[in-house]
Amino acid sequence: MATARVEQPARVEQPARSPGAERATPEALAQDGALAQDGARGWVMVGALFVCSTLVFGLIRSLGAFFVEFVQYFQESAQAISWITSIGVATQQLCSPLGTALCNAYDTQRVVMAGGFLASLGLILASQARSLPHLYLTMGLTSGLGWSLVFTPMVATVMAHFTRRRTLALGVGFTGVGVSSFVFAPLFQYILDNFGWRGSLLILGGLSLNIVPCGALIRPTRKKAPPPPKAGGKADNGGGASAFRSLLRRVYRYLELSLLAHGPFLTYTLAITFFNAGYFVPYVHLVAHSRQAGYSEYRAAFVMSATGAADIVGRVAAGWLTDLGRARLIHMLTGWTGLTGVFIVLMPLASVAGSYSLLLGFGLGYGFCAGALTSLVFAGVPEIVGMGRMVGALGLLSMLESVGGLLGPPLSGYLRDRTGSYITSLVVAGCCFLLGSLILTALPHYFSWTAPPPPRPPDGDGQEERQDAGAGLLGSPTSGSTNGTASKDSDHSQTCLA
Repeated sequence: MATARVEQPARVEQPARSPGAERATPEALAQDGALAQDGARGWVMVGALFVCSTLVFGLIRSLGAFFVEFVQYFQESAQAISWITSIGVATQQLCSPLGTALCNAYDTQRVVMAGGFLASLGLILASQARSLPHLYLTMGLTSGLGWSLVFTPMVATVMAHFTRRRTLALGVGFTGVGVSSFVFAPLFQYILDNFGWRGSLLILGGLSLNIVPCGALIRPTRKKAPPPPKAGGKADNGGGASAFRSLLRRVYRYLELSLLAHGPFLTYTLAITFFNAGYFVPYVHLVAHSRQAGYSEYRAAFVMSATGAADIVGRVAAGWLTDLGRARLIHMLTGWTGLTGVFIVLMPLASVAGSYSLLLGFGLGYGFCAGALTSLVFAGVPEIVGMGRMVGALGLLSMLESVGGLLGPPLSGYLRDRTGSYITSLVVAGCCFLLGSLILTALPHYFSWTAPPPPRPPDGDGQEERQDAGAGLLGSPTSGSTNGTASKDSDHSQTCLA
C-alpha cells in the first residue's frame, strides 16, 4: 500500500487530460490504488445500495397495492394490469447491460443519478395516465429504464469495494428490498385511501428522487485519459455517430456473447429464468388474493409487510451463512429456491382453510427464503463462468432472465381471469421455483461436496481484454496488480462460492 501512495502524485501531474478523464466507474475504482477493500467507504456504498434497492425492487414488489385500484378504474382484466409490473421488470433487466456499458463509457455517478431522475419521471407521468398504455409507457418503460441505470451499477460498485465480505455486503445492501416491502405495503394502502392512486404515484415519484443523491455518493476516480491524436492525423469528426459506435462496441464487449455456447451458463440461466417467472407473482397478486379470500385491505397489506420483514432476515442470514464457507453456494441456492416454491404452493391452502394465521406463517416462510436466494443468484455466477467473465455473464443473464419476469405476472393474471381466483396462479408460480431447482442439479459437479476447479477462460484473441474489463468492473484486480490482491480475491471466490 505504501508503494501505491508514492505513485499517486505522478498521475496527478499529467500535463493534460481530455474532458471526462475523471470517471467514477467501478473499473476505475478497482484500478485506483486508493480503493480501500472492506473499508468504511465500502459500507457507505452499501448504505447507498440499501436506499437504491428500496426504491427499485422494493417499490416494484409493493405495487401490488395498486393492482385492485387499477382494475377498478380502468375496467381491465387482471392479465392486462399485470403487464405494468412485467414491462417495468423486463425493461430493468433487459437494459441492465446498457447501464453497465454507459458506466464504463462515461461515469457511474452520472449514470445512476440520471437513472434516479428517469425512475421518478416515469412515476410522476404515470400519475396523469388516462389509459392503460400510458401506464405501460411511463411506469413500465420510462421507470424501468431508470431502474436499469441504477441497480446493476450500484451492485457493481459495492462489489468493487469488498473482497472478503462481498456476499454479506450485498446481503445487507439488498435488505432495503425487504424493509420497503415491510413499510411500503401499509404505507401505500394509507396513501391510496387518502390521496387516491394518482396522488400516490406522485408521492412515489418524489420518493424516487432520493436515488439521485445516492448516485452522487459514488466517488469520482481518476481514469487514464485517451492518447492524443498523432501528428498529421485527422481528427475524428464522427460526432454522435462515433460515440454511438463506441457505445455499441462496449455493450458487445461486456455482454460476452460467447457464453451462448457455454453449456453450464445456459443451464444456470434457464433455472434463473424459471425463478424470475415465479418470483414477482406473490408480490403482484398476494394482496389481491388475500382480499379475495375475505380479509380487509389492511390485513391483506399486513401479510405483505410480514413477508418483507422475513425477507430482511433472510438476506442477512444467507449472506452470513454463505461467507462461512461450510457448504457449496450452489447447494444453498437450490435449498432456498426449493423452499420458496413449497411455501408459495402452500399459500392457497391456507386461504382455502380460512386460516389467516396459516397464511401469515406461509408468507413469513416465503419471505425468508425469497430474501435468502437473492444475493446467492449474483454470487453464483463466478462459480459457473469464472471471475474473468463475470461482468459479461451478469449482463447476459439479466437480458435472458427478463423473459421470465416479463411473462410470469401476465400468465398469472391470465390464469386468474380464466379460473376466477388466484389459487392456480400461485401454484404455478411455486412450481416454477421447483422446476428451476431441479434444473440446477444438471450443472457439472453439482453432486460433489467439494468446490469444483475454477473454470478456465477460453482461448482466443481479445479474451485478455474482456477478462481485464470484467475483473476491473466488479473489483477483482487485474493480472497486472502488484499488491497481491488478485490472488487473495481469487482465493476468496473459491472459498465463498464453494
